[in-house]
Amino acid sequence: MLKTIAKSVSIIFHPILVPTIGFILLFNSGFYFSMMAWDVKKYILLVVFFSTGLLPLLTLSVFALNPRFNISFEKSTDRVLPLLFSAVYYFLGYYLLYRLPIYSVFRVFLLSTIVVIILLLFISFKWKISNHMAGIGGLLGTLLALSFRMGINPIYEIIGVVMLSGLVGTSRMFLEKHNLSQILGGFTLGFIILYLFVYFS
Repeated sequence: MLKTIAKSVSIIFHPILVPTIGFILLFNSGFYFSMMAWDVKKYILLVVFFSTGLLPLLTLSVFALNPRFNISFEKSTDRVLPLLFSAVYYFLGYYLLYRLPIYSVFRVFLLSTIVVIILLLFISFKWKISNHMAGIGGLLGTLLALSFRMGINPIYEIIGVVMLSGLVGTSRMFLEKHNLSQILGGFTLGFIILYLFVYFS
């Protein structure tokens, strides 16, 4: 039962889905850009889901057709190629949003996420850092940076992401995918990069 719950948490909050979840959270967080028209929000969500969710998922599906490719990513180096493709897809999403007259925070969010992915890629050559926690840490870093920068306190969203961080981290360790240092390393990396980019942009 606990293993099923841990697997479900890992799937629902997979790094492929976290950017889309993050944008939905930002759209409902009470920040000034949450007042945008629904049609604009819908277009942004479609771009984000297509570039950060659907394309990476389709690529993983193609990779999985090769019996030599380990879809469970037991070794850290198994993640390098998917991360490389993800960085390209994220840049595509950034480019599509860059051409739109929208708030810069959305473009910064994607750009800083690309930086995190590139760092994860290089780290994965030597160490199995947690991509899941990098995504969740980045989401918390974004919320806190916007909160301090704008003087708005989305307390419920922040508490929710903090609790989610604990839930995802515990699930990954329970499934024996990562140890504590890999969990903390991923979370810290995502948090610091997103916080700095969003706060100083």
